[in-house]
Amino acid sequence: MSKTPVTQAIRVLRQQQVSYSEHLYKYEEKGGTRVSARELGVDEHCVIKTLIMEDEQKKPLIVLMHGDCEVGTGMLAKQAGVKKITPCDAKTADRHSGYQVGGTSPFGTRAAMPVYMEASIAELEKIYINGGKRGFLLGMSPQDVLRVLQPQLVHAAAG
Repeated sequence: MSKTPVTQAIRVLRQQQVSYSEHLYKYEEKGGTRVSARELGVDEHCVIKTLIMEDEQKKPLIVLMHGDCEVGTGMLAKQAGVKKITPCDAKTADRHSGYQVGGTSPFGTRAAMPVYMEASIAELEKIYINGGKRGFLLGMSPQDVLRVLQPQLVHAAAG
């Protein structure tokens, strides 16, 4: 497999002295966390999706969610104190994050955005989160995510 990329996410994590493992895998279009979990041989619940969404005023935000769960946008909006939250289309998400959908990392985004993280992610021992490129995940402690991103913990998992 090719050499691991040095993305903006990697630069931020190095700067913050976060310990992480690098995992390259064969990216499949529309495969999502099911494919990355299968390729890495880990539970999909530990693979964390980075989703770019926006509120009714088109203000972007980041949602970190278990790979095997959906985001209950109504529940999230209530906890975020906004009327509604909707997923951004790919082009808008790419513009906000500076990453390509399928390779979006919550670290080193182009624009600073509030981060909302499903509370139960913090209870996991190790998570796998996108490293800023399709087919590239980082294994790390959720405690480091809490320290670096300072997300608001929410209960918005559906399904």
